[in-house]
Amino acid sequence: MTTYLLAGGGTAGHVNPLLAVADRLGEREPDAEVLVLGTKEGLESRLVPERGYELLTIERLPFPRRPGRAALRFPGRFRRAIEQVRSIIRDRGVDVVVGFGGYVAPPAYLAARAERVPIAIHEANARPGIANRLGARYTRHVGVAFAGTRLRGATVVGMPLRREIEQLDRFAARGEGIRFFGLVDDQPVLLVTGGSSGAQRINETIAASITLILGAGWQVIHVTGEYREGIEDPQLPGYHVVKYADRMDLALAVADLAVARAGTATVAELAGLGVPAVFVPYAAGNGEQRLNARGPVAAGGAVVVEDSRFTPAWVASELVPLLRNRARIADMAARIATTGSLDGTDRMVALVRRALEQQ
Repeated sequence: MTTYLLAGGGTAGHVNPLLAVADRLGEREPDAEVLVLGTKEGLESRLVPERGYELLTIERLPFPRRPGRAALRFPGRFRRAIEQVRSIIRDRGVDVVVGFGGYVAPPAYLAARAERVPIAIHEANARPGIANRLGARYTRHVGVAFAGTRLRGATVVGMPLRREIEQLDRFAARGEGIRFFGLVDDQPVLLVTGGSSGAQRINETIAASITLILGAGWQVIHVTGEYREGIEDPQLPGYHVVKYADRMDLALAVADLAVARAGTATVAELAGLGVPAVFVPYAAGNGEQRLNARGPVAAGGAVVVEDSRFTPAWVASELVPLLRNRARIADMAARIATTGSLDGTDRMVALVRRALEQQ
């Protein structure tokens, strides 16, 4: 029996691929033990137990970026975290550590190295984080979601995706999606989403521009996000406002074009399914969302607009003409499909198995 320790958390970009890999490992090896290492504060604290996996937690330790009391305390706390993970590896008989980034990954990598346990890594973003840059020093088994990610020993495996996306037949599911969202069958569909937490700029601009979009002959599914103030629904025919899409697979099945943030999972799902996009990268952070969209944009399957420029004026001058050009959108769909794949979970699991076999 193989015991896997999957380390990662904090954000959906770390937790969702971790869970996709955990599920596939369980399917492939019913007698395997899959443990997850995370923190009590991250998204994993809710999602991992809900999925039925045992969550083992260590202290959340952001790397200090300036001198101060936290910086002075960091080395001792970090050493204790490493020792905690070493104890887990020994006590639970862990055979391989699989890291997905986030605060818990560095202690997990260093503990695995100290215990001579093989390491496999998945990096979801085009610009790798500190945790996985560290971990890549200790393993040759590094999977990345995007070509061009600068990480030592990187192999492109794609993004591990949810099974309902991975197995989605958009043509077969379109009719169900039309009924589910209350759409009409003979009009194109624009899907607007800022991710699970929403995107204020996207929400406000689309709400202010909705009559222009509807006037271009499109209907709209607008997913406003669970943690943002919802916009007021004007109850216009063809404009469907939802806070959270329980059936995002059906939203993707009916979408002819998307307006979205450029998080890793969003880019991977749209590219894998062949849905062209207008990406509005999140303005904060280190610019990774713009890099995530680089492949689809270079292929001609997507366009990028800066968050500050995504205004009603931009919608009028750029988006509405695009919506009226159905031939261009069809060409974009074909082009973005060349940049994506839906087999990231299987490819990452194969990388983990190689790490085990070549230890």
